[in-house]
Amino acid sequence: MVRESESGLPVEPVYGPEDLAGWDPAGKLGDPGAYPFTRGVYPTMYTGRPWTMRQYAGFGTAAESNARYRQLIAHGTTGLSVAFDLPTQMGHDSDAPLAHGEVGKVGVAIDSVDDMRVLFGGIPLDRVSTSMTINAPAAVLLLLYQLVAEEQGVGADRLTGTIQNDVLKEYIARGTYIFPPKPSLRLTADIFRYCRAEMPRWNTISISGYHMAEAGASPAQEIAFTLADGIEYVRTAVAAGMDVDGFAPRLSFFFVARTTLLEEVAKFRAARRIWARVMREEFGARDPRSLMLRFHTQTAGVQLTAQQPEANLVRVAVQALAAVLGGTQSLHTNSFDEAIALPTDKSARLALRTQQVLAYETDVTATVDPFAGSYAVERMTDDLEEAAVGLMRQVEDLGGAVAAIEHGFQKAEIERNAYRIAQETDAGDRVVVGVNRFRLDEEEPYEPLRVDPAIEARQIERLARLRADRDRAAVASALTALKKAAEGDDNVLPPMKEALRARATVGEVCNALREVWGVYVPTDAF
Repeated sequence: MVRESESGLPVEPVYGPEDLAGWDPAGKLGDPGAYPFTRGVYPTMYTGRPWTMRQYAGFGTAAESNARYRQLIAHGTTGLSVAFDLPTQMGHDSDAPLAHGEVGKVGVAIDSVDDMRVLFGGIPLDRVSTSMTINAPAAVLLLLYQLVAEEQGVGADRLTGTIQNDVLKEYIARGTYIFPPKPSLRLTADIFRYCRAEMPRWNTISISGYHMAEAGASPAQEIAFTLADGIEYVRTAVAAGMDVDGFAPRLSFFFVARTTLLEEVAKFRAARRIWARVMREEFGARDPRSLMLRFHTQTAGVQLTAQQPEANLVRVAVQALAAVLGGTQSLHTNSFDEAIALPTDKSARLALRTQQVLAYETDVTATVDPFAGSYAVERMTDDLEEAAVGLMRQVEDLGGAVAAIEHGFQKAEIERNAYRIAQETDAGDRVVVGVNRFRLDEEEPYEPLRVDPAIEARQIERLARLRADRDRAAVASALTALKKAAEGDDNVLPPMKEALRARATVGEVCNALREVWGVYVPTDAF
């Protein structure tokens, strides 16, 4: 009986030389660190040093999140990754009516430079790499981070990290968009230009397939729709007059790692190969760094279960191993209790220890691309590449990623796959340990971490004090300058930075842009 992969592709019981008949190792593989980067983007990969262990954290107030960051750094985290609450992600202040009940729940509440200052208090920003999972208001949070760094005496040219800044996937799978696609892409291009001049070491975008996978995308859909979005961003920047080799080396990607280890390894290898070919053949990139698909990986939150949550420790270890064998540049391992509530200090530490065991107790860092030449993995890499390229061609036939989004194509394809997964799980054809097989009659009690509901009131009080203490005329003048830039062709980030320096809030800055650009209203499904 032939099994199907997560992408619906056949997985044979045995692979052999015949499965690679006519296969050209030179064209398909190359050396590690060389085109087409199938074997990894760097020649030595982890043999020199391991991947960046970047733990995603943020909840409640800036002070509480700061304490968690300090703990993670003390336990050996080499990079921070900030989770923002839903109002911040949507460009609303904590006292906005739409924010009620959501302040500090799924991430940290950031309303102004005052909050950002507390969030990174005592953390040397010239020695820590920070990733911020923020999209529609990415420019706002990036500039707040720069302002706090300046207060620490750290120049923008010394800052390293990433903003997700991938709004296209919000229209496809996640929903935390603000503006319509066209002005959103203009804002992305403004960020590219600003960072090239001001923050040359900063990764200006993390083009994300992770959230598509969490919504139900197969591995083939994940890389196809993610790379199609990447192509759209590159086209936007080139159309704005930027040289591809001037910004492409700072592009990065963000993928999921599932428990289907072999297919995930193949997925990462196929994605690198496709991207290298697109950048060289379509965009004429000459700098080898422009051809490299560098990516962060997070283990699959959607595969965590509230039932028998300790089993998630095993799932996360397998997923992390898939990411490492696939050649990730940085990794976040989920905590085993995240299907129940926010991670406790102990579970967050265990998640980090999972990475450290892989890096320092196993031999996976001893050699580059240990699956190279595997009959199974090489064939699966080719199959995934073919499936992903076919989907990318369908996106192109609709006019590109934005046009396909407006048709509802990607969203509909992902929803169809999610429905297939749900049907297989309900029927028992897809085994989920502890859920539809190997269940317990009674679950053991577990005490999760809960966010204090009084946080919202405290944030509202902080906002009231900020508005009373600041120079209202300076804020009004700065917001007017921002709207003027948004109405024309000037880069909106310099006036945005001055508004934030004057202590304008996240919501006020986003509202100023809403007045000019409007808000996005989704279309019906494809």
